[in-house]
Amino acid sequence: MATTHLIQDLLDFIALPDTDDAAFNVMALRLFAHQVRHNPAYARFCQSRGRTPATVRRWQDIPAVPVNGFKQLTLSCTPIQACERVFMTSGTTGGDEHKGRHYHPDLRVYDASMRRHFADCAGPTPIRMAILFPDETALPNSSLAHYLELCRQDFGRPGSGHYWNLEGMDEAGLLEFLRGARRDQQPVALLGASYSFVHLMDALAGLNEDFRLPAGSWLLDTGGFKGRSREIPMEPFYAQLSEVFGVSRERCLNMYGMTELSTQCYDRGNAVLPSVKRGPHWMRTRAIDPLTGQSVPDGERGILVHTDLANWNSVLSILTEDVGIVGPDGFQLLGRAEGAEAKGCSLAVESFVQAARA
Repeated sequence: MATTHLIQDLLDFIALPDTDDAAFNVMALRLFAHQVRHNPAYARFCQSRGRTPATVRRWQDIPAVPVNGFKQLTLSCTPIQACERVFMTSGTTGGDEHKGRHYHPDLRVYDASMRRHFADCAGPTPIRMAILFPDETALPNSSLAHYLELCRQDFGRPGSGHYWNLEGMDEAGLLEFLRGARRDQQPVALLGASYSFVHLMDALAGLNEDFRLPAGSWLLDTGGFKGRSREIPMEPFYAQLSEVFGVSRERCLNMYGMTELSTQCYDRGNAVLPSVKRGPHWMRTRAIDPLTGQSVPDGERGILVHTDLANWNSVLSILTEDVGIVGPDGFQLLGRAEGAEAKGCSLAVESFVQAARA
């Protein structure tokens, strides 16, 4: 019953037009207390740091779990056999036993978080969509497959569909979709993994056709390339997207998300790089020095830590391996940790695993 009330209060919080830091702090501390009480591995870690509901007064002081901790330990307040879904990270080597797992007792909070923030940040909807990623029937443990299915179901017009499967691109179907958009002069949206756009642009390059989309169209990519296509630096990638599809770079959106989070961040296009990503009012981002764990001032480079209230069943705060700069309007993503920063992240993982298993 207590969990039911907690979920409903969180859904009500997400539905608010906005919230201030004080309200965010109250909800974060309530969820932190719930996780320390019901998530044994996380509780051991927090106790080793002397951070408990009796000592923590600010959301910034809630211990952050390194993202790779999801690969090492079970982080769930609910018995995993009672969870409706488990999303797994998309590592391409090592098999499922080496993938991080994020357990969801049900998807009400995840879905509410996705729908609300997507509606606030994406291009005009409803719109006819081509999804450049397999559906969740093919990839039931993919958070991205579920996210894109919500996009299609809730924001896509009739005629929206998936044009990618486990074998790759449905080239004939995509060509028909793109030609139909040109013929009908109705705006469309293309959404999918960054590497899918590379494969699509490569396929179109050999055709002597104009694939510029009608006015009002927009694109959304996510996830990077991950060795699944040729690597393209961000500047030429968005320049090529804009040129091939005739969509301004302001309408070439990028979604920043992680399997270990339940909320996504968006930019307002990629006319200027690095773009500024923004989270909703139920998420906060700060940057830290990975060697000390201390927050760095806004405007300075650090490792990003996200505190996501929608992560009610796992852990609120996630220490990423992403280097970024936090400012008043959001954060800029600078790349993956390297050198001393990467070493600091690795030490954080070792420290977490040792404490959580003690």
